[in-house]
Amino acid sequence: MVWTTRIGEEHRPLLSRIREWGFDGVELFLSLDEPENIRGIKKMLDELELERTTCSVIPREVNLISRDPTIRARGVEFLTKCVERTSDLGAGLICGPLYAGLGVMTGRRRTEEEWQWAIEGLRIAARRGRELGVTLCVEPLNRFETYFLNTLEDAARLVHAVGEPNVRIHFDTFHANIEERHPPDALRAVAMDLGHVHISENDRGVPGTGHIDWIGQFSALIEIGYDGWLTIESFAEPEPELAAAAAIWRDLAPSGDELALRGLQFVKDLHRSVASHGEPYDTSLQKLGSGAER
Repeated sequence: MVWTTRIGEEHRPLLSRIREWGFDGVELFLSLDEPENIRGIKKMLDELELERTTCSVIPREVNLISRDPTIRARGVEFLTKCVERTSDLGAGLICGPLYAGLGVMTGRRRTEEEWQWAIEGLRIAARRGRELGVTLCVEPLNRFETYFLNTLEDAARLVHAVGEPNVRIHFDTFHANIEERHPPDALRAVAMDLGHVHISENDRGVPGTGHIDWIGQFSALIEIGYDGWLTIESFAEPEPELAAAAAIWRDLAPSGDELALRGLQFVKDLHRSVASHGEPYDTSLQKLGSGAER
């Protein structure tokens, strides 16, 4: 999504560059319509030796926790089909706020009924995922994007309530920067349930150029033995629909290519530095960020 939510054969040169730069895989936005040609995209990624994950959101009209049982049923069907399309793409993981309609606000706290509806819907989709070898990672969002799930602690409660081994937590540094009192400690507390990580600066710009506590969070990830994906999520060239959904009203980077390249270098440099020095490593985020920019 650094570049686009709509991917097709015309993006082969971009995907080839991504591989040459040193990325191990790509994360594709997934819906019932995108990618349009699942078989063709899978073939292209296989040929380029790029692994893949998918990221999806629940549309308002198929809200998994709606009071309308018909809408809830459509939500379960939508999520289950997304799990199936993830498998068809050759991916083993789908992430995102997979529990409620994106942007739906009720003006109150979540209810126990909504909590149970989310559990029921996720459980059905997860059982289909188990058949296909697909893991579902649920992402807590900040309070301005959802009222339903904002913290890693609540995400862990939801994961445990669903009770399926292929339902795990998706951690996003951008949202945690808003909602968690101490993101590194929050990560340590959910170590056994962590399944996916999104790397995103506090302004969703180039990783390493803002005030996220990168050293603290990478130290925690190394400490708990996390060995899953670190996916850069930002929106340097968003389509109008994505820009509106993510509230992007200005340029976050000169281009998607620059954001990805600088972000990749920053993540690799940061991981190398933290891993070699350990948590007490006494350096500044600004120094690491400056090194990434070179």
